[in-house]
Amino acid sequence: MKKAIWMTSSIFTLFLIWVIAYVAIDHPIILPLPNQVFSAIFSIFTNKISLIAISLTVFRLLISIVLSAFIGIVFGVLAGFKNNISLFLKPYVTILRTIPVISIVVILLILFGLKYTPYLITFLMVFPIIYTGVLEGFHQLDKELIDVYRLEQHDWKLALKYIYFPMVRKYVLLSFLQSFGLGIKVLVMAEYLAQSRNSIGNAIYLAKINIQYDFVFAWTIILIIISFIIEFGIHKYQLKVNLD
Repeated sequence: MKKAIWMTSSIFTLFLIWVIAYVAIDHPIILPLPNQVFSAIFSIFTNKISLIAISLTVFRLLISIVLSAFIGIVFGVLAGFKNNISLFLKPYVTILRTIPVISIVVILLILFGLKYTPYLITFLMVFPIIYTGVLEGFHQLDKELIDVYRLEQHDWKLALKYIYFPMVRKYVLLSFLQSFGLGIKVLVMAEYLAQSRNSIGNAIYLAKINIQYDFVFAWTIILIIISFIIEFGIHKYQLKVNLD
């Protein structure tokens, strides 16, 4: 009950700040009222083209994250077993984690064009998170338990199933939570710069050049909702896994 009260209070405070800012700026085109933004959200969800844009952006996000997860988990497992692989990959992962996103987007736009850049940039930003999560899981393994298992069993498939996977799983789920939040931000920015057809990024770009800032705010709220729904689903699965 207390949690719900605090969350409601927080949302109410946010709207209060919004209204105060609206009165202070006194320019409805630059900063629209909440009711104008909600009206724009309704227009988006009743427009077929907008719904297609949302679907394709979510599709691009899922494709990029699934590919990042597959490659990140494979390399994370290999690096967990072989320290030489971890040392070899460390410079590349460090570069991907530290290089400015806008620099990578511009480079990818030049090299690969508009069509593939949103997928590639999302993959490059999400891969280090998932890879690092898997590797961290291996670093936190109970060495004594592994030694005992090796004394009694020699089947590596059983070891992966009953020892490594259960212990690493929570780190993988945590990396998924982090990757969806970052992934959707990076993807939409890439769509905006590449002006990808039928995308949320392009919709925000068109709203901006047409001075429809109520739609810019509306699309932003929709992005937050999409991210929240995905992360909520992962949280629920994480709780279920922890209870099992």
